[in-house]
Amino acid sequence: MHSLRQARRDFQMVFQDPYGSLDPRQTVARIVCEPLDALARINATEQREQAAQVLATVGLRPDDLDKFPHEFSGGQRQRIAIARAVITRPRLIIADEPVSALDVSVQAQVLNLMQDLQDQFGISYLLISHDLAVVDHLCDEVAVIFQGRIVEQASARALFQSAAHPYTQALIDAIPSVAKPVASRGRPTRAAPTHMQHPLAGCPYAPRCPHANAQCHSLRPELLPIADGHQVACHRPLGFAALA
Repeated sequence: MHSLRQARRDFQMVFQDPYGSLDPRQTVARIVCEPLDALARINATEQREQAAQVLATVGLRPDDLDKFPHEFSGGQRQRIAIARAVITRPRLIIADEPVSALDVSVQAQVLNLMQDLQDQFGISYLLISHDLAVVDHLCDEVAVIFQGRIVEQASARALFQSAAHPYTQALIDAIPSVAKPVASRGRPTRAAPTHMQHPLAGCPYAPRCPHANAQCHSLRPELLPIADGHQVACHRPLGFAALA
């Protein structure tokens, strides 16, 4: 138990909802200092000093420590949640849809803050998101998941320039853009959802994939390399030779 408690110093989490992830009965000081209280043996004065420093790092003021969450906007609350996560100087932060509940203009501010903190403290992020524009902006490596399985994994540059799985391509085609014409190639077909209790024998994306053949419906593809650092679970990857 002691070793697990010490390990938790190195990984923290930022949750999706900035309105639900902060205790409304606690002050910002108590919220931000809670990881220190659990993991570090320092007195209350030192905790408050560290909390004031980390608030300044995320763009808030030291006198915000004595306020409550309801006194802040959504973007400010998410900055408080990020301050709570970085106060132990973790190596990894799991960010679960960290900007999806925020306005677009505020999203950019929070994403830029996360990048600045990464540069300053050397933090790695495990970002969970359905917004590929956010993924492209923030991530170096991307894993695309369909029904609980990784169907494609590559660097962000390779993935967005040369998507190999039809599901990945469908997600990219769905990104709104005034400059991009509506794509007709590779558009997924409509299909009834597959229940995880009764998985298909073949590729789970086959019922809605416009490129599927008999092999796709009968044999589940494995995640295999198609290029340096680029893997795909597809019998007929787009732009690449068919995998054996």
